[in-house]
Amino acid sequence: MRAWWMIFAVAVAATLAAGTVFAADLPLIGDPAPAFEANTTQGPIKFPDDYRGKWVILFSHPADFTPVCTTEFMNFASMYDQFRELNTELIGLSIDSNYSHIAWLRAIQSLEFDGIKDQRVTFPVIEGLNLDVANKYGMIQPGDSTTHAVRAVFFIDPKAKVRALMYYPASAGRNFHEIMRLLIALQTADAHNVATPANWEPGDEVIIPPPGSCGTAESRVQGAGADYRCLDWYLCLQELPKERITLPSGEW
Repeated sequence: MRAWWMIFAVAVAATLAAGTVFAADLPLIGDPAPAFEANTTQGPIKFPDDYRGKWVILFSHPADFTPVCTTEFMNFASMYDQFRELNTELIGLSIDSNYSHIAWLRAIQSLEFDGIKDQRVTFPVIEGLNLDVANKYGMIQPGDSTTHAVRAVFFIDPKAKVRALMYYPASAGRNFHEIMRLLIALQTADAHNVATPANWEPGDEVIIPPPGSCGTAESRVQGAGADYRCLDWYLCLQELPKERITLPSGEW
């Protein structure tokens, strides 16, 4: 009986340890983005050295020649110029060869979806067969698949720090308005030392930093009026017109 329990305990410990390894491999908000060198559809890249001073959106997808991924790549490609207007570069990844990537990206040019057609993908897509980058960024999640990456999105700032991350399952395509909105929100918060409230869109009110003492809390509420308004001492909002926000061309 004792031997059975020892075997059971070792098995449980091994299972927990395996799960911990994958959790630890996931870079978190505020962490340095893991460095890597990779071959891509646009040639070799070295991150972060090749992207110093730029924002980067690093995203993964399950596989080439898959339907949801195809619609996503068409959207990323159609918005690439808008991202670059915000000093942001795109880097894609899937667990496929460069030959597969190139064939798939060429095929995408002949498709039309949601008003997007004749679309060339000119940002780099990482050749991911060795799983190096995918493992460094926790893109392989064994509960879903050990051979395909999930739909991960990492927002990395010009100092190569992870600022936000999103994870989607294989069945759900990403919301590209939200990806762009979040990028604008992050850049706006940095530029103006503010926070953005729920459902914020460029041009809406923003939240000013809460006061750090009882005295400043009282003066903050008493000073509300022309410049800002307070719902309570810790929640005060001010106008931030679109003209003061860096926005890409188009719908924004």
